Amino acid sequence: MKKTLFTGVGTALLTPFANGEIDLPALRQLVEFQVENGVDALIANGTTGEPSTMTDDEWALVLKTVVEQAAGRVPVIAGTGGNNTASVIKKAKLAKELGADAQLCVTPYYNKTTQAGLVAHYQAIARNTELPVIIYNVPARTGLNILPETLAILAEEENIVAVKEASANMIQIMDMMHLCGDKIDFYSGSDELIAPFMAMGGKGVISVLSNLVPAQVRQMTHGRIENAVKMNLDYLPLIHALFKQTSPCPAKAAAQMMGMFSDEVRLPLIPLNESEKAALKAEMEKVGIEC
Repeated sequence: MKKTLFTGVGTALLTPFANGEIDLPALRQLVEFQVENGVDALIANGTTGEPSTMTDDEWALVLKTVVEQAAGRVPVIAGTGGNNTASVIKKAKLAKELGADAQLCVTPYYNKTTQAGLVAHYQAIARNTELPVIIYNVPARTGLNILPETLAILAEEENIVAVKEASANMIQIMDMMHLCGDKIDFYSGSDELIAPFMAMGGKGVISVLSNLVPAQVRQMTHGRIENAVKMNLDYLPLIHALFKQTSPCPAKAAAQMMGMFSDEVRLPLIPLNESEKAALKAEMEKVGIEC
């Protein structure tokens, strides 16, 4: 049986920016905030971290900083995914050199391949890199959905150990779990579905919400399912608000309101306007977040 990377909550880290540069002190503080509040893993340069607008040097700097600050206390998973298989393999090898424990690979986007192409893409990554692979299925953002039968083929690969499933299609997710059995682990890619995912045997969540409330998200993944359901429902309006505009813009606005770091994003993303911030703040206050 393949080794489980983590059980519970892995935070898909925001990348703080300041005046166009990576805000390294704020990034280190974010890592500390997460670790001190009990998260089980950190994802650096996942899609929430905006790697699509980073240079290669910035990508490496973010990962290096997170690995150094985490200091082995929790696993660090590097976002390596992209729509050029050769580039993903190159980035995964660098991630290994920089100290990452695993890699998160989003499905190729824009140059949408076939299901057979997905198999070839992920097999090439798994067979030519050393870091364990978490497949990331998020069709709403990529325009490409991994079918259960495709995932079942990929689950046979020794180096493919998990999937982050963000289709929000519970029937598809159940079909995936049925076909794959215990050959890979399942993580929710949707904060809205933490409790249902855990109830079906998922290992946890790769979360945006936990950037803001890591201890609370951890409670959802480490306690009784009845409590997880109640908390998930209580936080649902805030979760919806965090994705009302393109992520991670709302999460960064929330982080700024909490005094963590700037809401700066990079074009083509833009910060929330004042009315959007006010609506988000109202939902934050309802769950007791001080703004």
